[in-house]
Amino acid sequence: MKGILREIGMIARALDSISNIEFIEYDLTRGQYLYLVRICENPGIFQEKVAELIKVDRTTASRAIKKLEKNGFIEKKNDEQNKKIKKLFPTEKGKQVYPFIKRENDYSNTVALKGFSQSEVETMFNLLERVRKNVEQDWEYVKKGNKRIY
Repeated sequence: MKGILREIGMIARALDSISNIEFIEYDLTRGQYLYLVRICENPGIFQEKVAELIKVDRTTASRAIKKLEKNGFIEKKNDEQNKKIKKLFPTEKGKQVYPFIKRENDYSNTVALKGFSQSEVETMFNLLERVRKNVEQDWEYVKKGNKRIY
């Protein structure tokens, strides 16, 4: 079997590295832009849902969200029904940075998909979506403390 996941990993790390370098001027470091994007796209989202969307554990998400809040990109507000639950919202600062992050993402997509036909792009998307769904099953399983059998 070819090293498909290795290739995907290299692509993801290269794009993440580029983003981390380019977003330093906005005081966004170490993947914080991923959280800010999800919060901007889903105002009022719960922290657990952000962690699930990004596929990180709750502790990792909590650290990044605390930094975003400390740096004024997001704010937490109490849920109307359950005061223990905090909803996450972008601040004006967060909303101002979001379009730049979106443009960088669109540009990276354009560069990555240069030379591919629309049909090839759709096929690649569908195949990668299937891969993600397969991996998500194991992620959920392991996240609950289970061990995979190799």
